[in-house]
Amino acid sequence: MQADIKTLHQQIREGNFRAIARGITIVENGLEGHQELLLALSDRRGARVVGITGPPGAGKSTLVNALLSHWLAENKKIAVIAVDPSSPFNYGALLGDRIRMSEYYTNPNIFIRSLATRGALGGLNARIIEITDVVKEAPFDYVLVETVGVGQSEVEIAGLADCTVVTLVPEAGDEVQTLKAGIMEIANIFVVNKADRDGAEGLYRNLRILAHERADGGAETPVVKTVATDGVGLPELADTITGYLAAQQSLPEKRLHLLVEKCWQLVQARRMSDIRMTAMAAELKTAMLQPGFNLYAFATRYF
Repeated sequence: MQADIKTLHQQIREGNFRAIARGITIVENGLEGHQELLLALSDRRGARVVGITGPPGAGKSTLVNALLSHWLAENKKIAVIAVDPSSPFNYGALLGDRIRMSEYYTNPNIFIRSLATRGALGGLNARIIEITDVVKEAPFDYVLVETVGVGQSEVEIAGLADCTVVTLVPEAGDEVQTLKAGIMEIANIFVVNKADRDGAEGLYRNLRILAHERADGGAETPVVKTVATDGVGLPELADTITGYLAAQQSLPEKRLHLLVEKCWQLVQARRMSDIRMTAMAAELKTAMLQPGFNLYAFATRYF
């Protein structure tokens, strides 16, 4: 198995799409060899991760589609990880591979994979960090992570991405509430999509005001107007993303926080790997019937 994983890892580094897909499946499902694959990953930082997030109906998939078209024209190689709501029946991605991106499925410079949230909070998949690291091992220029769009809890993307693009539309609801939402705090770039609709100019102005207030004397968060279906504003957005990435010089504090949390989870899972909840339940059921039962004293036997 170790030789198979070594071969798989080498194929991923060479950009073999079939190998990348297999690696994602192994890691996402915790299959045999997933630990060996993760341990083999290098600290290569060639691919930059761009998070595309925002409320449902903001046109995130269309925006990703337009960015693919733009960067393909520049001969870039791009991976797309689209995190979809989970099916309540099989925990697979409810939307499946995005139909809007079907024209790119056979393109040798585009890799697309849909993931299910599987109940994870934050609009992402529980193994999204590991999956993204596997994809970054391949020779991509950009890795686009499109989140499910669940609202304020979706701030996890800010720790994962090198650049987080928050997409909004004029009819997103009460503008004041939208601007105050926690999701607004994670934006490195604001996008007013469907900017040809009524109310777009008002939303754009409010976002500019918000960006100015947030700047506190520093650089203001860029606000870009787009009509993704027509490609309007996409060159400006792409330039803004690449400009932000080029200006990055240090590890974002949110990235450090996310990695600390992930490391904590990995250590916790490893140390509890020999504890089975079913066995604990059986022991607890017996212990509860004994005089003077104390839950906290019972728990110490596992320390």
